[in-house]
Amino acid sequence: MEGRTDEKRRMKILGLHGFRTSGSFLEKQISKWDPSIFHHHFDMDFPDGLYPAGGKSDIEGIFPPPYFEWFQFEKDFTVYTNLEECISYLCEYMTSKGPFDGLLGFSQGATLSALLMGYQAQGKVLKDHPPIKLFVSISGSKFRDPSICEIAYKDPIKVRSVHFIGAKDWLRLPSEDLATSFHNPLIIRHPQGHTVPRLDEDAVEKLRGWTKEILSNDRDNGEAKIENGNLHEAACKILVEESGDLMVKTEAGVAEMTQA
Repeated sequence: MEGRTDEKRRMKILGLHGFRTSGSFLEKQISKWDPSIFHHHFDMDFPDGLYPAGGKSDIEGIFPPPYFEWFQFEKDFTVYTNLEECISYLCEYMTSKGPFDGLLGFSQGATLSALLMGYQAQGKVLKDHPPIKLFVSISGSKFRDPSICEIAYKDPIKVRSVHFIGAKDWLRLPSEDLATSFHNPLIIRHPQGHTVPRLDEDAVEKLRGWTKEILSNDRDNGEAKIENGNLHEAACKILVEESGDLMVKTEAGVAEMTQA
């Protein structure tokens, strides 16, 4: 029982960047959001994709290289290359550097994040990692391979999720479709295109309320675990005391029998 601490760790979020960008670029994109939403409450981790960019990046001239991609795909998004390797890499990363409480992703990163959560819910991956509690999807979509869909989106994914959907985003409809795969999703619409949007006051308030509720639930669960731990500790103490008392009584009885 000694050495146990009741100090609550900060929740941790893994951020997965878009196709042919980088973890540093996504971190910079998210930094334009009010820090009271995420950075004041969560530890954020923005790794680079597993593979160097295999072609031109859309952010050349906007943000310095190097650029990365998580996996490769055909134009119709039904044939993928290095996807299994990417999934294995991320599962190992999350297990060794986590645990992570949530995932945040943009475009390819959001699509990949949703896949990981769907697979985890079906017991396919991350079996030794605690269930993901929250998900922030920015311009995410579903995989279109039927063999993936039959598993990942088989049932509504019971993870607290918020989905940013842009009116001018070429992935607007796929993003809306992805949101339907989650239980009771929060949808925040914005007038921009395929980007991490700047947030107006209404979006900030919605997102701040969303994170506040998640933090409150996590804190309540943590306090319940501590309380249960204290009750268990007290029960063990009583059991030890009663066992010691019984031993004393037994030894006294043996002594009496010896004297007799």
